[in-house]
Amino acid sequence: MKTDLTDTTSSKINKALVLGRRAIGTPAVGMVLTLVIVTDEENAYDALKAANEASREHPSRTLVVIKRVSRTPRDRAQARLDAEVRLGADASTGETVVLRLYGDVVDHAQSVVLPLLLPDAPVVVWWPVNAPTDPAKDPLGALAQRRVTDTYAAEQPILELAARADAYTPGDTDLSWTRITPWRSMLAAALDQVACEVTSAEVAGEEFNPSVELLAMWLADRLKVPVRRSKSTGPGLTSVRMETSTGPIVLDRADGSLATLSIQGQPDRAVALKRRETAELIAEELRRLDPDDTYASALKFGLERLDEEAATTAPVPEPEAEAEAIAPVPAEAPEDAQAAKPAAKKAQAKKAAAK
Repeated sequence: MKTDLTDTTSSKINKALVLGRRAIGTPAVGMVLTLVIVTDEENAYDALKAANEASREHPSRTLVVIKRVSRTPRDRAQARLDAEVRLGADASTGETVVLRLYGDVVDHAQSVVLPLLLPDAPVVVWWPVNAPTDPAKDPLGALAQRRVTDTYAAEQPILELAARADAYTPGDTDLSWTRITPWRSMLAAALDQVACEVTSAEVAGEEFNPSVELLAMWLADRLKVPVRRSKSTGPGLTSVRMETSTGPIVLDRADGSLATLSIQGQPDRAVALKRRETAELIAEELRRLDPDDTYASALKFGLERLDEEAATTAPVPEPEAEAEAIAPVPAEAPEDAQAAKPAAKKAQAKKAAAK
């Protein structure tokens, strides 16, 4: 069931929700939380599709906030709110309200969203793209107990990851961290099988993938060993190699689906480690609404410290030293080299005379 409301208000939207529930025969509210999605028109469809799939596990009221860009000064001066209310089969197991904001109301989205929040229920705000630098200080983020971003969708993911560390507030999380949950579980289980001491580690993955940096920082923070971050062709994370006192432990995933776990002295094992869809990631984040201390510790470890540790593990020769090592002898040799040429000629002359 869909209801379109043009140039409306929050009270009219609430009224449409009540009438819609009565029309489909479900007057009671059975949602467990409110999920607020802040996105643009381009990414709204994919984000809403993922939220609807996640709502099968977590029935919720989903509010999609789309801030429309006004093209002319006249349009920017006219505030307007359009809404689309979806119930029943059109909203999976919960309720969906798509809010399109125009004009001055774009800067006051929190005043539109606040009356639509479920009473006495947790609030989660998710930015699929264009997340604020400090989610906790954003007007919409201030309404939530949990704030979800995705640095992988940023234009400069690594710089965005460093900004997240500087502005971290308990309750912040990132889908780049959620993507490595199976990797962390598998690596922890592998270390439980062997009584050993880890001396160093290496994490390989595609370039500009913040999940690779987060996994490397998590290993360095937990194991207190040097960790090297290396690049590969992907997709995503490709391998983790830990050097231990009893031999290497390697978790390798070359195709993005099936991984191989290799432990010294044990047969190789195939492990299902496929890349997960956004709906699975959001569903995992909605399972826990308390602060993630492990994520905070790994995030605050620092990319700079990770680089320093990696440099001690795998030193890279300086470009100048490499150039000197492979540089050809110049045409105009130094005085020592020029002095050596006559000496060589005299030696050849002596050999000819001896013959």
